[in-house]
Amino acid sequence: MTLTHFDSDGNSRMVDVSRKQITERQATAVGYVALQENTIKCIRDSGIKKGDVLSVAQLAGIMGAKHTSTLIPLCHPLNLTAINVFLSIKDDHVIISATCKICDKTGVEMEALTAVSVAALTVYDMCKAIDKDIHIKDIHLVSKTGGRSGPSLQINPHP
Repeated sequence: MTLTHFDSDGNSRMVDVSRKQITERQATAVGYVALQENTIKCIRDSGIKKGDVLSVAQLAGIMGAKHTSTLIPLCHPLNLTAINVFLSIKDDHVIISATCKICDKTGVEMEALTAVSVAALTVYDMCKAIDKDIHIKDIHLVSKTGGRSGPSLQINPHP
């Protein structure tokens, strides 16, 4: 396997995508933030002093996706056409899902993963004052479409 982010001398480089076809591309990532039962109750009851955890984390995830190329070295700056970040509360965790879309020459996996990561970090930051046992877990890509993978590639949801 050849690593595309290195030239023949081993120097880092941004991959040249100029000859690739423009296609509609989409990627979805998920992750989890494990929280204590009391913290979940505070989120549900709007009892977190910093504000509405799910709304703030959703906006942070969207912003994270938009800024991926400034955060991750060698990522192409992309003109995303859609970013959807969803958070839902379960008994002992918050599930975060992000889907990014584009019509371009390169995929949006990193943008979806960054959206989930930034949203998870925001949940952590907003809840850390009342919960000292927060765990961000299992951030991973679950699907992508477009490009060389063709119409749809489903990825094992639990690597």
